[in-house]
Amino acid sequence: MNQKILILCTGNSCRSQMAEAFLKAFDKDLEVYSAGTNPSSEVHPKTIAAMKEMNIDISSNHPKNVSKFLDQAFDYVITVCDGAKETCPYFSGDVKHRLHIGFEDPAEATGTDEEIMNEFRRIRDEILVDFFKFYQKIIKIGK
Repeated sequence: MNQKILILCTGNSCRSQMAEAFLKAFDKDLEVYSAGTNPSSEVHPKTIAAMKEMNIDISSNHPKNVSKFLDQAFDYVITVCDGAKETCPYFSGDVKHRLHIGFEDPAEATGTDEEIMNEFRRIRDEILVDFFKFYQKIIKIGK
């Protein structure tokens, strides 16, 4: 049976979008969604650019509100930012596991365009490492 995973962030424009895309890239059979507690109007352009460097196209993605998922069942609900962890809503659907795998927000980076882009790359690479560990240890075992 396929694992169903929801990745939560505040804006659903950076970290949760990256984590969703990586999990889907690791295993096409996973049912992965991402959402925000206060979704942005669009996926951050530097998030799209950083993922494109990994040959993952998320240019057609858009931020979604977590309210859309509250009545669904999930194997995992994973928060990737402290704000979403603290304001994580109540899910009326069955949630088997809640996890927090936190990352800094690259959208808050300051500096030159290149320095900001490097921050998106750094966070992207941390998400790749941590979510691959999650996938190997937890998801593979459950299959």
